[in-house]
Amino acid sequence: MTTDSKPAPQRRRFLRSGAAAGVGAMAAPMIAVAQSTVSFRFQSTWPAKDIFHEYAQDFAKKVNDMAGNRLKIEVLPAGAVVPAFQLLDAVNKGTLDGGHGVVAYHYGKNSALALWGSGPGYGMDPNMLLSWHYYGDGEKLLQEIYKATNMDVVSFLYGPMPTQPFGWFKKPVANLEQMKGIKFRTVGLAVDIYTEQGAAVNPLPGGEIVAALDRGLIDAAEFNNASSDRVLGFPDVAKNCMLQSFHQSTEQFEILFNKAKYNALAPDLKKIIDYAVEAASADMSWKAIDRNSKDYIELKKAGINFFKTPDAILRNQLDVWDKVCTKKSAENPLFKKVLDSQKAFAQRAGAWQNDYLVDFRMAYNHYFGRK
Repeated sequence: MTTDSKPAPQRRRFLRSGAAAGVGAMAAPMIAVAQSTVSFRFQSTWPAKDIFHEYAQDFAKKVNDMAGNRLKIEVLPAGAVVPAFQLLDAVNKGTLDGGHGVVAYHYGKNSALALWGSGPGYGMDPNMLLSWHYYGDGEKLLQEIYKATNMDVVSFLYGPMPTQPFGWFKKPVANLEQMKGIKFRTVGLAVDIYTEQGAAVNPLPGGEIVAALDRGLIDAAEFNNASSDRVLGFPDVAKNCMLQSFHQSTEQFEILFNKAKYNALAPDLKKIIDYAVEAASADMSWKAIDRNSKDYIELKKAGINFFKTPDAILRNQLDVWDKVCTKKSAENPLFKKVLDSQKAFAQRAGAWQNDYLVDFRMAYNHYFGRK
């Protein structure tokens, strides 16, 4: 190699020939390299008109936008391929590439799955339960349960849901005695709670509830929130909604992937999915506040009567929950394992939150309460 600042003769010839080649290359037309698109077919467990299906589409759009033409997720509504409660099996078998629902819908596979949403969560709110899932033992335990039930799926939890109403009633309930014999719809471990409170429970999918109420197959039902309840038609078949409950006060959504399909993705596409889940979780929380509050006002305008669930019923829910958990823990070691993990996390995180958070109701009443 020469130390001269000028190129050596041989090197000059190389540069000249390379430059000429470069000019020719630039003069030639560019040839586009075709890039194949990976298409995933998803199904939600929600009717197309429900805001929950909209949340599923929001997640898919975030993935599609970030992935460009490399990955495309199409989301179908409940029943398009399989019934809502068969989503997990369909994703496991590869009938669907993925889906959007809630873990409690898989209650029949293992009762411990309903602990991601059902019950009071030892005083945690839904965002705290998500914190337990990702920074405590939750994610690891969920994977353990899916492995034990031979479900080859990849699960992402996101989207903390606001506390769900106690239920919609044709006649409001003033005390626990009036719950006796009511034909009621709920799902997951909430089935056990309402059953212990005297109701005859029918675990229907979301899209079947209003029709069952209209036909008198059930007397009352809970689903989730003002926006879903309004668009699904609850106000057309019941005029009384009882707010506040511990039956599902910690729930969140689940995004499922068939494990083989997910594992075949390029590493950067997996990261896009990961970050899309986090972005969709925040977006869903903000959208829920906006839409639920608007629809709550519209329901009131439509003549719906809202009642606070009596404290006696709420306290009974806690007592009943303890009874259910004792029974399920004795039957299912994984159930107890999840509960113990939640309890340890909740005791620490709950003490911090309860001590640090101000009572926002005090400020609200200062500005908007009756003088």
